[in-house]
Amino acid sequence: MNADKKAVLQVKARGGYGWGIGLLLGALVALGFVASGCSKGTEVEAAPTVTVQVGAAENQTIERKVSAEATLYPLEQSAIVPKITAPVKKFYVEKGSKVHAGQLLAELENSDLLAQKQENEGAYTQAEAGYEQAVQKAKQDLTLSKETLDAAQKLYNARQELYKQGAVSSKDVDDANVALIQARNAYEASQKQLDLKVAEGQLTAARAKTAEVDVGLNYSKIVSPIDGVVTDRPLYAGEMASNSGPIITVMNLSQIVARAHIDQQEASQLKVGDAATISVPGQPGALKGKVSLVSPALDPSSTPVEVWVQSPNPGERLKPGSNVQVQMVAQAVQHAIVIPAEALLTGSDGTTSVIILDTDNKPHKKKVKVGIRDAGDVQVTEGLQGGERVVTVGAFALSQEDDPILAKTNIQVQAPPNIPDEDDDEAQ
Repeated sequence: MNADKKAVLQVKARGGYGWGIGLLLGALVALGFVASGCSKGTEVEAAPTVTVQVGAAENQTIERKVSAEATLYPLEQSAIVPKITAPVKKFYVEKGSKVHAGQLLAELENSDLLAQKQENEGAYTQAEAGYEQAVQKAKQDLTLSKETLDAAQKLYNARQELYKQGAVSSKDVDDANVALIQARNAYEASQKQLDLKVAEGQLTAARAKTAEVDVGLNYSKIVSPIDGVVTDRPLYAGEMASNSGPIITVMNLSQIVARAHIDQQEASQLKVGDAATISVPGQPGALKGKVSLVSPALDPSSTPVEVWVQSPNPGERLKPGSNVQVQMVAQAVQHAIVIPAEALLTGSDGTTSVIILDTDNKPHKKKVKVGIRDAGDVQVTEGLQGGERVVTVGAFALSQEDDPILAKTNIQVQAPPNIPDEDDDEAQ
């Protein structure tokens, strides 16, 4: 409109109608070209402009992880139940005391056992002396019976020779034979050493009674079978201890075991030695550990598989019975092409794709195949070489455009928002 007015004013100022008409027509033609140029400019400006954020397709390691809730148990635990019934004479540890294997923790009353031990030791000494006498007598009896047998044999042999010569009667030979038989029987009896066996039996019985009392005395001394800490001591000195319940409980908390129940399919991907972490919900930091057990059988009360994760427990800060989160690395792929998960687009037919930007910031659709997914990252097994820029925020909107419109789309790359680190939040 301003150009029209200017042309009209120029015509009036110069006062020539014909010349003015020509000038006006020229102005209108010029305005036509301007309008035409403006129309073309309007078409260029009609190309959509989309603001996006991008991420990189990076060559890095990605891990397939299995996460589950778990319950903590000590590495070792011993609930010590006394094997004899007797009052507690003395405790040598308190609840919370650190102990080592073989350390004396408590002692039960054993005065009656000590008296019985002395009595049995006397009986054992007497039986031992009787056994030694029986041994000496058995040796003497055996020697004497052997000498008697040899003499009877010689006499019998001599009389047989004399009988053949007619020097003795058959009765003399028979008498010698009877004496030989008696000597042989006596020798055989002495070889059996019946008196010695009786004495030996008495000695064995006395030894067994002494050992039995020694065992009872040992049972009256409560020692720790493991290194650890006393977590429970329900009785006081003077109270009766029996085999109805533990007198002291000791746990080894230097290592902690998290027991989780995991789906069969996920458990099949795990093996002993896989790296893992244990974390407590709401608490910073995680303990590094390893898978120590993948049960070969299903839990009889349900279908999941029991998996153990063992980890050092510095300062014994994690307590048995706590509910924790375990994360186990089932597979690790090095030199994988990894993109942010938000860049991945999944079609209705299940196909996956991404939007990449070339060096001129022009968007292009690219079909990809994916592998491991780990939190905010996805492994691309086919479709990318690494180093590409993939659209994250705005990718879905671009994927809805046809290729001709996508080719004309202007892309404005926006820097991602500055998200403060957790460490910064804690510092504040």
